[in-house]
Amino acid sequence: PHTEPRSGLVFLLLLSDDLPSHWRSSAPPSRPSAPRPSSSVSPSSCCGRLFPSGGWSPMVTDPEPWLQVDLRDRMEVTAVATQGRYDSSDWVSRYMLLYSDTGQAWKQFRFVGNTNSEAVVHNKLSHSVRTRFLRFIPLEWNPSGWLGVRLEVYGCSFKSDVADFDGRSSLLYRFNQKSMSTVKDVISLRFKSRQAEGVLLHGEGQRGDYITLELHRGKLALYLNLGELRFSSSRVAVTVGSLLDDQHWHSVVIERFNKQVNLTVDSHTQHFQTKGEGDSLEVDYELSFGGIPLPGKPGTFLRKNFHGCIENLNYNGIHIIDLAKRRKPQIYSVGNVTFSCSRPQLVACTFLSSSSSFLSLPAAAPSTIMGGFSVRLQFRTWNSEGLLLSARLSPEPQSLDLQISNSQLLLTLHGAAQQRSEVSAGHKVNDGLWHTVSLDTRNLGAFQGCMRLITINDQPVNLNHVQQGLLGSYNQIQFDTCNIRDRCLPNLCEHGGRCWQTWSSFSCDCSGTGYSGATCHASIYETSCEAYKLIGSSSGFYSIDPDGSGPLGPAPVYCNMTGEFTAARRVVTFTLRRVQGSSALKPHSMALNYSASAEQLRAIIAGLSWDSLASGLRAALRVLADGRPLSWWLDQRGERRTYWGGFLPGVQQCSCSLEENCIDMSHFCNCDADTDSWTTDMGVLSYKDHLPVSHVVVGDTNRTGSEAVYQIGPLRCYGDKSLWNAASFYQESSTLLFPTLRTELASDISFYFKTSAPSGVFLENLGHRDFIRVELSSPSEVTFSFEVGNGPSVLTVKSHLPLNDRQWHFVRVERGVKEASLQVDQLPLRFLEAPADGHRRLRLNSQLFVEVSVSFDRESSVTFTFQEPFSVMQNRSSQASSVSRESSSRAREDVAFSFITSQSPAMLLSVSTFSQQYIAVILARNGTLQIWYHLQTHRKPDVFSPLLGNLADGLLHRVRIHREGKDLYVQVSGELRKLQSYTLSSDAELILIRSLTLGKVIKEVVQAGSKGFVGCLSSVQFNHVAPLKAALLNRGSSLVTIRGPLVQSNCGALADSITSHNLRGDANKTRPASRGDEFGLQQASRFRCSRSFHALITCERHFTDSLPSTCKFARL
Repeated sequence: PHTEPRSGLVFLLLLSDDLPSHWRSSAPPSRPSAPRPSSSVSPSSCCGRLFPSGGWSPMVTDPEPWLQVDLRDRMEVTAVATQGRYDSSDWVSRYMLLYSDTGQAWKQFRFVGNTNSEAVVHNKLSHSVRTRFLRFIPLEWNPSGWLGVRLEVYGCSFKSDVADFDGRSSLLYRFNQKSMSTVKDVISLRFKSRQAEGVLLHGEGQRGDYITLELHRGKLALYLNLGELRFSSSRVAVTVGSLLDDQHWHSVVIERFNKQVNLTVDSHTQHFQTKGEGDSLEVDYELSFGGIPLPGKPGTFLRKNFHGCIENLNYNGIHIIDLAKRRKPQIYSVGNVTFSCSRPQLVACTFLSSSSSFLSLPAAAPSTIMGGFSVRLQFRTWNSEGLLLSARLSPEPQSLDLQISNSQLLLTLHGAAQQRSEVSAGHKVNDGLWHTVSLDTRNLGAFQGCMRLITINDQPVNLNHVQQGLLGSYNQIQFDTCNIRDRCLPNLCEHGGRCWQTWSSFSCDCSGTGYSGATCHASIYETSCEAYKLIGSSSGFYSIDPDGSGPLGPAPVYCNMTGEFTAARRVVTFTLRRVQGSSALKPHSMALNYSASAEQLRAIIAGLSWDSLASGLRAALRVLADGRPLSWWLDQRGERRTYWGGFLPGVQQCSCSLEENCIDMSHFCNCDADTDSWTTDMGVLSYKDHLPVSHVVVGDTNRTGSEAVYQIGPLRCYGDKSLWNAASFYQESSTLLFPTLRTELASDISFYFKTSAPSGVFLENLGHRDFIRVELSSPSEVTFSFEVGNGPSVLTVKSHLPLNDRQWHFVRVERGVKEASLQVDQLPLRFLEAPADGHRRLRLNSQLFVEVSVSFDRESSVTFTFQEPFSVMQNRSSQASSVSRESSSRAREDVAFSFITSQSPAMLLSVSTFSQQYIAVILARNGTLQIWYHLQTHRKPDVFSPLLGNLADGLLHRVRIHREGKDLYVQVSGELRKLQSYTLSSDAELILIRSLTLGKVIKEVVQAGSKGFVGCLSSVQFNHVAPLKAALLNRGSSLVTIRGPLVQSNCGALADSITSHNLRGDANKTRPASRGDEFGLQQASRFRCSRSFHALITCERHFTDSLPSTCKFARL
C-alpha cells in the first residue's frame, strides 16, 4: 500500500491486498484485434494499479471505453491517483470519475490527468463520497500515443445502519413517558429517495408544538413550532437543497438550541429562529420516521410517506435504526421496513447536447391514429424549449411531435396537405422535476435533460439493450445516470439577484437590486458624493453605496456639490422636540431613525475625510449631587456620551465651557444653571468614531414649570478618503501591503495611476498555482491576468494614446464565476467569459503587493544563505543521499521573479546545494530563456527553453517556475501566457540547500557559463524566501551577501534616455566569445537598465477586507 498523495492528507488505501476489489472494464487490458463487449471482466486487478508494470489500455476499436472498480462494499472515498501505462506513450490527460452505490444512477467528478506515463497525479475529491462502484471514463489522452492508466483509490471504511422504506412503512420511537420536552436537539441522518415527496420525520404535542422534516418537490422542508399555532395551511417551512430525489445519498443535520436552529443539507446551511412562545420542543408519545402512520390525529396533515433509504439515523444520541435492527421495545415498526437498501429499478439516460443528442427506438408495430399510438416517459430539464419525441404515423405522411415550447407541453399532430393540430398542457415544466414534455420540430433544438420509464405501445423500452447496441440507436447520450444539476444552488447571484438556469449555464436577473454584471456584483451607484462630484454631477438627491460591491446596499442621501467642501451628505434632519414629565428614574428617550441602516452609516463615516453633526440643543441638563448627568446621548454603538456640541469627547461639558462664556461659570453648561428663563447649549459634534447619534435621553423635567426643548441637526459628512489617498513609490523597498484576497468567488479592484515608465506590475497576489495580476504591459496597454485552475486567462485593453503620460488614468478589474472584465478610463470594457463547468474559486495565500526591484551591473550579485539546510526546514531528512520514489515524488520548488535587461548572455538566478545539485535560470547568447536542473550529479543537467524569442529586449518579463517531482511548469508573461509543462529526468529533491544567488556567480554553476547580469530584478521569491527584500531591508545581515554595485533604483528613471538602440550598442562593444564558454560570454560596459515600475498610485478596493490607510514598508 502507498501513503497519502500529498503532505497533510492521510488516507487509508482501499485497493490493497487485504481489501479485495473487483475490476471490470469495457475491454480487456490489452489491445487484441477482435472487439470485446463492455460486460467483459478482467481476470485480475494487478494490471490497473499504480507503480507495477503494465496498466489498463482498451482496444482501439472500443468507442466508449471505461474501467470500473467494485469495492465489494460501500467505502468513503476521498481521493484518486493515476499514472499512464508503464513505459509507454499511453496516458489519460483528462477523465471523468463516476460513482454509484448500485452500479446504476451514477454521479460524476471531472479531473485533469497525466502529462506522461510515469508521474503520479493525485486528485482530491471536492467532498468525500460513500460508494461501492467507481467508473473511470477517459475523455482526453496523449494525441501521439493512446490512452492507458494505472489507478489507485484512497479513503476509509465506515459503519452504516440502513433502513429501507417502501412508501407505506415507518419506524416509531416511543418515549418512556407521556411526552418528551427538550431545549436542545441534534438530529442527523442520511437519505436516498426515489420520490420528490415524502415525510422523513414527524412529531407533535398537545400544546401545538410540532416538528416535521419532509421532501417537497425535491427540496427538504423543515416545519418547526414551539407552542404557538396548530397545524394549518399557513404553516411556513424553511427549505434547503434541490434535486434531492436523484437516488443518491444526502446528509441532513438539525441543530436546535431554544429558538435558534441550524438546518444543514450536504454542505448548505440555513440559520433561522423558529416560531413559538416557548423555548422547548414538547412532543407527545412518539416520533415517527419515514412517514406519519396515523394521519387522522388532531393537527396532522396529509403527506406522502418516504420511499427510499435512511442511514445512520441519530436522534439526540440515540441510534434509531440500530435499536430497530435489534428489535428493542421502544421501536415499533409499521409496514415493511427492511435493513438493506434495495437496488433502484429505474434506469435513466441523459441527453448531453441540445443540438445533436437523440435516441432512436423502433415501434413495437406499425401504428395508426385510430389504432391508438401511445408513448409514455418521464423527463426532467431546465430548458424551456426542446424536442422530446417525434414519430411517423401510418398512413403516411402523418406524424406527431411532443415538445417543450415556452415552458409548456405541446403536442402537434401533422396530417396530410399540411394540416396540423396542436394541444398544450402544463406550466413551467422546466423546473427540474420529473414531467412528460413535447417540442415542435421546427426551429427547435433537441431535448437536453433526462428521461426514464419509456414505453411505446404499452411495451417498456429496455435502455440497457439500447446501450449495448441491441435495440435502436443513439447519439450523445449517457445511460444509467441523470446528470441534472441545480446551478442556482447555492445562488451565485449576489445582492438578492434572481437566478435563472438552463441545462448548461445560469444567469442572474439584477433588476431592482442596485447592482449590475453577470452575477450582480458591481454597484450601479457611486461610493460617495465626492465620486459623483468627480464625474460632474450637480447637487441633489442620490443613492450611494459606501462599500461598493460589498454586502451593504445603497443608501439615499443629499449631495451638496457647492460650499467650502467639495461634497456633503445629509442623511436626516429632526424638528424641535418638547419634553415634560421626565425624571432620573423615567427619563425621556428618543431613538433617531436615519434613512440608512446603522451598518451603512458606519461605512459612510469610516470613509470620510472630515465629518460633523450639527446638534442644536435647548434643554434642562442638570446633574445630580454626585455628578451623574440627567441627560445624555448614545453613540453609534449604543454607548452613553455626556459631552455636548462644541466640546471634546470624554468630558461632561458644553461649548460655553470651552469658550468660557457660560451664564453661570460654576456650571459647564448653560442649561445646568437651572434658571427660570430659557437657556441654550448648542454646538457641533464632530468626533466621527462616535457618530451618528442613535438616541437622546432627557431627564429632570417633572418639576412644576420645568420643560426642555431639543433639536438634532442633520448629519453632514465631508470628503472621501478613498479617492485622494495617493501614494508615491520612490524607494524600491517601499510597498503597499494589502491582506490576501479572501473573496474566492468574486472580487474587484480599482485604482488611479500615473507614471512615465513604459511597463510595470501594478499589483499581484499569488497562491500555490492561482494568481491575480494587473500590469502596464506596454506604454499603451493594461493587462489583467489570473489563474483559477482552468489555465491562465488574460484580458488586455489597448489605448490609442500612451498611458505613461504622467496623467491620471483609471483602472478597474473584476473577476467572478461567470466572467472577468477590465476597464481602463473610458475605453470599451473588455470581457472574458468563464467556462461553465470550470474551476470557480480563486485561492491565494500571499499578501497583495506592488513590486520591489533593484538594478544590477556586471559585477553585482546578491546571495542569500539559508540558516540551516533547507531540506531540514522542510521536515525532510538531511542525512539521506538519495530519496525514495515515494518522498521524491513530492519534491517541489516554487520560483518567481521579474526582470528587465538588454544584455545577453546573463545569469538571472541560481540555487546551489552542498551535494553539488543546482538550479539555474539564465539568458542564452541569443536572449532566450533557459532553465537548468541538475539533480543527479552523475547525469547531465536537464535544460529547457520555454521561449524562442529574445527576452533581452529592455522590457519587463515575469517568470514563474513550479516543480512537483518530475513535472516542471513554466510561465513567462509578456510573450508566453500559457502554462507550459516539461518532464525532468529525475524526481529527486534538492538535498541540503546552501544558497540562492541573484546576478554574478563566483564558483558554482560553471556549466551555465554566465558572468553576471546587467539590468533590473524585482519580486524574487523562492518558496517562502524573498531574497531581494532581505537584501534591501537587512543589509549587514549574516544571511545576505552583496557583491559589487547594487542600486536601489526605480528602474524607470533612465528609460526615456536609454533607448533600445543605445542599449544594444553598448552590448555589442564586447570581447569575442571564449571557446571554453558554453554560450560564448560577452563583456558589457557598466550601465543600469531601468525599465521597471515607478508611479504615483491611488488605490480603492471594494471587497470585504479593510484597507490599510497608509503606506507601509515591506517586511521580510
